[in-house]
Amino acid sequence: MSDDLCYLPASHALALFRDHELSPVELMRATIERIEALDPVVNALPVRLFDEALEAARSAEARYAGRGPEPRPLEGLPVAVKDEVEVAGQPCTEGSLILKDNVASHTAACIQRIIDAGGIIHARSATPEFCCAAITDSRIWGVTRNPWNLEHSPGGSSGGSGAALAAGMASLATGSDIGGSIRIPASFCGVVGFKPPYGRVPQDPPFNLDHYCHDGPMARTVEDCRLLENVMAGPHRDDIVSLRPKLTIPQDPPGVEGLRIAVSPDLGGFEVTGEVRENLRQAAAVFGALGADVEEVGLALDMADVREAARAHFAAIFGSLIGQAVLEHRDLMTGYAIAFADDAREATVSYYRSLEIESEVYAEVADILEDHEILIAPVFGVPALKATAADYDIEVMYRQGMTLIFNMCSRCPVLVVPCGRSRDGVPMGIQIAGRTYDDVGVFRAAAAFAAARPWFDDPVLRPALERSPE
Repeated sequence: MSDDLCYLPASHALALFRDHELSPVELMRATIERIEALDPVVNALPVRLFDEALEAARSAEARYAGRGPEPRPLEGLPVAVKDEVEVAGQPCTEGSLILKDNVASHTAACIQRIIDAGGIIHARSATPEFCCAAITDSRIWGVTRNPWNLEHSPGGSSGGSGAALAAGMASLATGSDIGGSIRIPASFCGVVGFKPPYGRVPQDPPFNLDHYCHDGPMARTVEDCRLLENVMAGPHRDDIVSLRPKLTIPQDPPGVEGLRIAVSPDLGGFEVTGEVRENLRQAAAVFGALGADVEEVGLALDMADVREAARAHFAAIFGSLIGQAVLEHRDLMTGYAIAFADDAREATVSYYRSLEIESEVYAEVADILEDHEILIAPVFGVPALKATAADYDIEVMYRQGMTLIFNMCSRCPVLVVPCGRSRDGVPMGIQIAGRTYDDVGVFRAAAAFAAARPWFDDPVLRPALERSPE
């Protein structure tokens, strides 16, 4: 098996498929072999659909050979789907023992689009229980580990997707983000993750009505993230907030010369280590060297208010769902899920007041984005968290999770790209946030940065994972 094949960018794989230099069956077999060798260590993909995937790969191979309909935009690519979104006939546990026997009878709109575009769901990726933690460790699936350093977490809640991409066990992956659940794993795992603006990617009700909630793409390159986002996005009849018309992010964006970029090391008061600050400084220097006009800015936020606004929001919507599960199944649940629900109930402000605070947060961000096209910031206050739930404290999100600001500013698109590595060997990413609904702008900035600081193209820039013994 060639490890290079498993790290082949999705866009390159598609070109090789079209030129008959690579078969979807070859890629799928290599991906499956890598999962079987490495996932016992990483534990990113607990639900595997290999037989169905190989059958679909053979069908894709026939399309490229001219035996059947024309190949579709994602034809033959292995796609890991987060174990939180429904796919008819597949298990969907949301990382919870409560749902261990649940099999979906419905396919979410954004996932159906991936299937219709020829993407092949070869596995479902691990998530913490009910997606409510910044790590991925649950009683049903166990600990998912960061391929760069197994003592650390790949993040959460889309940690399985991030780890699978980093370890070369998927070409593309899906994630969802209610407080940073795409962006935190992207940063911790050294991959690319996009939190679209609210309404860009359709979601199932009732969480489509929660403006903190977003489904989105994850990949190893900005171009692959663009490819998947263009498939997932667009209006859908079942989602009243889905945006019309469909936005298609163009290929080959211009550079960033003359672009005005604001830099905030702590977004107004989050706890940030010196290592993370230095990583952001280096990222800002890259943008400056590319010709952007870079300026450090400050935000005047009351961090106590930010915390209470988030707690009130979670108490009203997401937290109330988990709270009901605690009342009925407390003995089956992971400790952080119980703590999350209990904490949400202790919110000291009303939901109305939380909206006022969110407006105040956006006023600060809007002032910056009025004078700059882009705002860059760290993703998290530390490079990575420890892997296990025993080491996890839900308070860490309110102290260090800078992603949360852009769930409050939900109409701002945010793309995470890898930037550097910590002393412990784990990657560190940056958030590239744009003006409301300016998805094109953030992809422009990210593409320029990624071209200057590529990842995964050289084996040295990949996790040095040892395979499990035969």
